[in-house]
Amino acid sequence: MLTSRQFMIVVQSFFRIIFKVQLQIMKRYTFVCCFLFAANSIFAQNNKEELLVRQPIDRLFAGMSAGDSAMVHSAFAHHVTMATIGKDKSGQSFIRNESSIADFLKAVGTPHPESWNEPIWDVKISIDGNFAQAWASYAFYSGKKFSHCGVDAFHLYKQSDGQWKIFHLADTRQKEGCNIPKQVSDRFK
Repeated sequence: MLTSRQFMIVVQSFFRIIFKVQLQIMKRYTFVCCFLFAANSIFAQNNKEELLVRQPIDRLFAGMSAGDSAMVHSAFAHHVTMATIGKDKSGQSFIRNESSIADFLKAVGTPHPESWNEPIWDVKISIDGNFAQAWASYAFYSGKKFSHCGVDAFHLYKQSDGQWKIFHLADTRQKEGCNIPKQVSDRFK
């Protein structure tokens, strides 16, 4: 049989062990919580920044649809390069560089009988500091009539006021082999 002193030593040892185990569990729990909180903050911050990168891209297409060249112009930086990559009628590859954005803005703002609609999907955005790149599949419709499809590739930079602006836009164009999602093509039936 244990004396009361021995019993107290056993009880104290038991509680020390339990306390150490609980302390280890709490340390691990705290570490996991801190890790999840940090990961969530980074993800939320990246998500927020990706939404900000999308704003000028979405404004560009909204302006095209509305025939509003001022809205389109607001999506771009002061100095812009544009290029189209495709194949000519003989099947030869080409790259056509636009000399300025002015011709594009003029075409958007000049009244045309049908609205220009360019829905995009599968948008992939990469960001490194004040530089972003967006890659998206698209289909171009004049009114409800399909014209062409391809990929839009945007390069954007973040201005000192925090706004993202497009400084380079390149696209591919083809009339066949387009994998347009049903929900997109259904909008133009």
